[in-house]
Amino acid sequence: MNAILYAATVLIWGTTWIAISMQTGTVPVLVSVFYRFAIAAALMLLVLRVSGRLQKLGRSDHLFCLLQGMCVFGFNFVCFYTANAYINSGLESVLFSLAILFNALNGVLFFGKRITLRLMLANLLGFAGIVSLFWHDLIDGQMSSGTLLGIGLSMLGTYGFSLGNMVSVRFQLRKLDLLTTNAWAMGYGALTMLVLALVTGASFAIEPTAAYIGSLLYLALIGSIIGFASYFSLIGRIGAGPAAYTTVMFPLIALGMSTLFEGYQWTGAAVVGLVLILLGNVVMFYQPRAAAVPGES
Repeated sequence: MNAILYAATVLIWGTTWIAISMQTGTVPVLVSVFYRFAIAAALMLLVLRVSGRLQKLGRSDHLFCLLQGMCVFGFNFVCFYTANAYINSGLESVLFSLAILFNALNGVLFFGKRITLRLMLANLLGFAGIVSLFWHDLIDGQMSSGTLLGIGLSMLGTYGFSLGNMVSVRFQLRKLDLLTTNAWAMGYGALTMLVLALVTGASFAIEPTAAYIGSLLYLALIGSIIGFASYFSLIGRIGAGPAAYTTVMFPLIALGMSTLFEGYQWTGAAVVGLVLILLGNVVMFYQPRAAAVPGES
C-alpha cells in the first residue's frame, strides 16, 4: 500500500507544476487559489456528508484545520503561483524538494523525532541528484532580482507546506479522519483566500480558455483531493520525513513531460542526476530480508 500511495503522490504532484503554470495569467493569484480549493473542499464536504463519513471535530481541531488550510491550501500556493512569474515550474519543483529537509527539522522541533542515518543519506543523494539534473540551469541562469524573488517565494511556500505537514501529523496522532481534516482545511484555506481577494479588490472573472479551466479542474480534483489524501496518508504510515522524499521525484516527472511535449534535451549531468535520485529511493525504502536462523525451515 505504501508503494501505491508513494507512486500516486509522485505522479499526481509531479504533473501539477505544469498545471500551475497554466493558472498564471489574467486571473489574480488569490482568486485562482480560491477557486482551486473552494471546488475541492465543497466536493469533499458534500461527499463525506452524504456518505456519513464526515467526522465531528472539536473547536481546537477546527483551529488547527484553519492553520493547516493557511499553510498548505492557501498562502503556500500564493507563493508558488506568484513565483511562477519569475522562475519556471521545473525549478519550482526542485526548490519544493526542500520539504524533505524542512520536514525532518520540523519533526525534531515539534515532535522530538530523530533524524536517522538512512534518511540523511537518502536526502544527500536526492539533493545531489537535483543539483546534477539542473546543473546547466544553475550555472547559466541569470540571477536577477526577479529570479531571487521567485526562489525566495518558492522556499517560503515550501516551508509553509512543511508546517502543514506537522499539523497533519498531529491530526493522525489524534486518530482523526484524514479526509475530514483535509476537507475542512481546504475550506478554511479557500475562505482565507476569498477574504484577501475581496479586501484587495481582485476580479473574480475566470479566464475562458480550455487551458485555464482544464488546469483548474485538474488541480482541484486530482491534485488537491486525491494528491493530498495520498500524501497525508503516506505521512501517517511512514512519517513526514520519508514521505517528503516524494518531492525529490517531482522534477523527474516534470522533466519527463518536458521531454515528451517540450523537447527537453537530456545531458550527461541529467542522467547522473536521475541515477542519484533513484539510488536515494533505494536507500530510503529497501528493506533487506532477515537472515534465516540455522536449523529453521
